[in-house]
This record gives sequence, structure tokens and C-alpha cells, in this order.
Amino acid sequence: MLNPLHIKKDFPIFERQVNGKPLVYLDNASTTQKPGAVLDALTEYYSTMNANIHRGVHTLSEEATAAYEGVRAKVAAFIGAREPAEIVFTRNATEALNLIAYTWCEQNIYSGDEVVVSELEHHSNLVPWQELCRRKKAVLKILPLDGDAKICDGNIDVQRLDEFITEKCKLVAVTQLSNVLGTIVPLEKIIKRAREVGAVVVIDGAQGVPHLGIDVQKLDCDFLAFSSHKMFGPTGVGILYGKRELLEKMPPFLFGGDMVKEVTAHEANWNELPWKFEAGTPNIADVIAFGKAIEFMESLNFEEIRSHEKELVKYARQKLSEFPGMQIYGPASSAGIVSFNVPGVHPHDVASILNEAGVAVRAGHHCAQPLMQKLQVPATTRMSFSVYNDEGDVDTAVEALKNVYKIFKL
Repeated sequence: MLNPLHIKKDFPIFERQVNGKPLVYLDNASTTQKPGAVLDALTEYYSTMNANIHRGVHTLSEEATAAYEGVRAKVAAFIGAREPAEIVFTRNATEALNLIAYTWCEQNIYSGDEVVVSELEHHSNLVPWQELCRRKKAVLKILPLDGDAKICDGNIDVQRLDEFITEKCKLVAVTQLSNVLGTIVPLEKIIKRAREVGAVVVIDGAQGVPHLGIDVQKLDCDFLAFSSHKMFGPTGVGILYGKRELLEKMPPFLFGGDMVKEVTAHEANWNELPWKFEAGTPNIADVIAFGKAIEFMESLNFEEIRSHEKELVKYARQKLSEFPGMQIYGPASSAGIVSFNVPGVHPHDVASILNEAGVAVRAGHHCAQPLMQKLQVPATTRMSFSVYNDEGDVDTAVEALKNVYKIFKL
């Protein structure tokens, strides 16, 4: 069973105060905090082996290369990939999704083809496909959620999959877990339908991988994008998983050093997988530190993480429901996220008042404006939990919310 207070001791940031109060961090869907082992790995790299990778024959370069490529193997094992060559390091999940749009899609999407996303998508898994369809004169279709705004629980209407994923569909791109509502998307059903029409499936796992884990072989997705910084690792590191048979046929996304095998004055040929997609000096230190984040996550149990977050969501929703007029969005079984609105108060004001009490939450459209339009609100306030949060954090946030009601005389 998870012990949040024990886990919190591994995170140096919780030693600080905000506005004279102990930090209560409930903005984990944006980015998670970093354990000491991750921070130490950054210092160790720069202190003991700072060198470029792949190109040097001296000791520092060889050590850095081994550490960097060792993390690629860790990532492959963590998500169930067949081999490390199916793992491409990018700057973030957004870049990983754009890589697909500008490589595989440029070669395989044509005028009149259909691309399908859902109403839950983060802009990073929507705008690249909007732009792709504009460039290629393809058709973008949006899988709807159940119900209208008043009764929408944030679940995709799986009864309409056949209607939206048709024989014209070439690509389905969906999130694993909504960053706004915590909705767990029924990927198996969506992938099954995509296979029936021969469509390729892209999963945005930025939220889902840290909370639910994933096995890409069992799931049989074609591509997966996720980020280090949402799973206790550094910023600036994204991961693209792709099936080897697809990656081999895709052209490079960026051009320059290290992604080439041979260059003459007028032409070049490309490096092997996965390096043909990794041009220039990569984010070496942060990738190596990400390896420590994976080790931290492997020390936990995803069933325990899920159970812990379900209890926190249940507790938070219960406490929030006691406030008059409180609007709570999404399914009751959401994974680690509770979005809400105080009647008549802008979410930015709510977040500012909570911040005075040392409570960090997110307020805004959460890079999901079409979903806000579905909910018929401009923004929400969002609590998002991780393994170091407990009911005491919720209680502190709830006490701060009482000040919102007092200040606005609700």
C-alpha cells in the first residue's frame, strides 16, 4: 500500500513553503515533482561524465553514451516495446506527435482521407492533425462524448465508433487519459475498430502512462507519445514509440548531425533506427536522469497507484460536493484528476486564493479548448494528484476554498 508521507520525503521541493505555508502541490497533470535521485543524476552527469555521445572514443563519451542508451532500453522495457530501437527521444510528447504528422502522415494521408480524434484531446493531439488535414486536404472527424454539456460525464460515445471510424479513416489519434477530466479512454475498443478498417493508431500517453502504465504490444497501438516530466523526470525529454516496420519506412523529421550515416557534398543517407530521428546533440543529462525516474516508478505498483488515486478522487469529490452550487466535471472514477468550478467565480481567482494558502492547482482551459466548449465553460479549476498526495492535501485545499466562498459572499 502506498505511503504518501514516506514517498514525499524523497522529494526535496516539499521542504519549502509557499506564502508561509507548507507546499500542497495539486498540479501534477501539468508536471510532477522530481525525487532526489533524479536531481542527483543531473548533477552526477555534469560533474563526472559531461561529454557528447555516440561520437567520441574517449572514456567520458563512452560512459555518457552507455548511460544514455541504457535509458532507451529501460523505456522500451517499461512500456513493453519489442526492442530499444523502437524508442525515439524527442523534446516532449508534442514534438513526438508532430514527428508522426510530418513523416508517416505526409507519406500516407491524401486528399479525402479521414483522421479521427476525440473531444477529449489536448491541443498537442489535435492541432497537428488539424494542420495535417489542411495541408493534405484530408477530413478531420471528432469522436463525441456521451450526452450534452449538462449530463456529459466525459466518456467517449463508443456506440458511435463505426459511424466515425469508417473505411476512409487512415489515422486514429486519441488520448489514453484526459488531462482535464481524468477520463480513462477505452483504447481496446477504439483500436479494434481501427484495425477493422486498416487505420493506424496513435496514442497520446502523456497523462495515461504515469497513472496507468501501458503495454504497447498487448494494446497493439502503432505509435505512443509521452513525456518524462509528467512521470517524475526532467523537462525537455519526450518519447516516441513506434513499431519498427513503420519507423523504418518514415523519413527523418530533422536533419543534421548524428542522424546521418554518410554525407557527400550533394547528398546524404540516414542513420539506422532510432538515431535517424535524433538530429544534433540531444538532451543527454535529462535523458539519463529520466532513467532514475523510471526506476522510481518501477519501485511502485500501478494497481496501488490507481487504487490510491481513486480514493483521493472519491474523497475530493465528496468534499467539493458539500459546497453550495459547486460544479464538478468528469466521471466519478477518474484517474487522479478532479475539475470543478465555483459558481460565479473565475477559476483564476479560485487558484489565486488557494495559492495564498500554499495550495498549487491549475486554472484555465488546460490546453483543451474544444472540450471547454463542449462543457460550455471558459475554464475550470483542476486538482490533479500523484503518489505523494494524501487526504490531508485535499483538506488543506478545501479549507482554502472556504475563503473563496467567504470573499465572494457565496
